[in-house]
Amino acid sequence: MTTIAVRTQEPEQQTPSRLRSAGRQFGVVWSNTKARIGIIILAVFVLVAILAPLLAPYGASQNGFARSEDATWAHWMGTTAAGEDVLSQLIYGARISVMVGAVAGILSTLVAVAIGLSWGYVRGWIAEVIGFIVNLFLVIPGLPLMIVIAAYLQNGGIAVIIAVIVVTGWAWGARVLRSQTQSLRGRDFVTAAQFSGESAPRIVFREILPNMTSLIVGSFFGAATSAILAEAGLEFLGLGDSSIVSWGTILYWAQNSNALLTGQWILLFAPGLCIALLAMSLTLINFGVDAVSNPRLREGARPKRKEATA
Repeated sequence: MTTIAVRTQEPEQQTPSRLRSAGRQFGVVWSNTKARIGIIILAVFVLVAILAPLLAPYGASQNGFARSEDATWAHWMGTTAAGEDVLSQLIYGARISVMVGAVAGILSTLVAVAIGLSWGYVRGWIAEVIGFIVNLFLVIPGLPLMIVIAAYLQNGGIAVIIAVIVVTGWAWGARVLRSQTQSLRGRDFVTAAQFSGESAPRIVFREILPNMTSLIVGSFFGAATSAILAEAGLEFLGLGDSSIVSWGTILYWAQNSNALLTGQWILLFAPGLCIALLAMSLTLINFGVDAVSNPRLREGARPKRKEATA
């Protein structure tokens, strides 16, 4: 009976420990000035995306206004060539970029984790087959491949764009995770788990995976950044769904209406700046994530001075 009581208390004891560990790691990230700025910028964009119906003065596709109008009190950033409010479209467009970055980043990271850890742990012909597939995706240029796939599956909606980004964006993360898995494979705790009869999937995902948290989080932010830029690029090229309102489609329609020639530079500058700021925020957060796995990168850390020798 005593043994059973101890076992039932183990999860309760582990949960606060994990929460404290997560809190310490977030504290390390927050202590980094660059990461703190990135978190604040990202939080602003997420709030704008969530509260878009409350913040936008008009509907995303409401087009009953004067066409190609300059900034006024009624339309702070003017109107498009189709008579739509630019500020409202900019606010609603944050939803697509934030959603694509989150979903595509998570899916790409999951694929990279599953393949990278398996590739780093197994040996023999299975590892060679996985290595051939990963190297094949690494050799093929990502942007041309995305353009070809998106053009073939054109007008498939935002889901097709996410699928294209995931298919073309997991390989680099898998290779990085494979290298770290090979490094951890020879550690004592992995050897002990092998001798105790643990199965390979349990060793990989219960013993090795928890020691790669910061690397996986960094891989997610990198994948999310690439996804945001790729989505905007595909929409700008007209390979996405032009009926949705996103920063990429704003750029696409601005180009089609010759916004620069008509003096409406805000149609190109505003969404481009938002895309750059959102991608930059994820990159800045990555500096703090790197500090979690590498204490030498933490702000305030000082290298130990060598003692002077006589």
